[in-house]
Amino acid sequence: MLQVRKYQTADFPRLLEIDQSCFVEGIAYSEEEMRYFLSMPTAISLVGLQDEAIMGFLIADTYRSRRSSRSAGKIITIDVAPAAQHSGLGTLLMSSAEAGLKDAGCDYVSLEVAVDNEPALSFYKKHGYSVLKVLPRYYLDSIDGLLMGKKL
Repeated sequence: MLQVRKYQTADFPRLLEIDQSCFVEGIAYSEEEMRYFLSMPTAISLVGLQDEAIMGFLIADTYRSRRSSRSAGKIITIDVAPAAQHSGLGTLLMSSAEAGLKDAGCDYVSLEVAVDNEPALSFYKKHGYSVLKVLPRYYLDSIDGLLMGKKL
């Protein structure tokens, strides 16, 4: 059974472990970076459970441009442990985060992804995200990234 709940401090070691299993060194977040993102006052931090075990998580944030009266959301990371990929957990995390962002007044959401991360690109496109621009040498100072976004 799949479930989503809010992040709790005791979840931190498992989230760090999942992030490091999903991304190579240099792209995976350090302990300090992960603590920073999870502690942001405007963060939406969700944990995905599969049969009551933590198998994924998503961190999003809200922000408002100086030129806009509306807020926008940003998916900082979505990680699903390899054993739980293609289970629907990523979709549940994404839809829950997008609902939370919409409830927070966001009418738009963006994210970044490496150009060579085909599974993630396919996942985001399936969920309505489109490429907005290329981010040269965004990852590891050598791999291009893509800025993707969608209206909520």
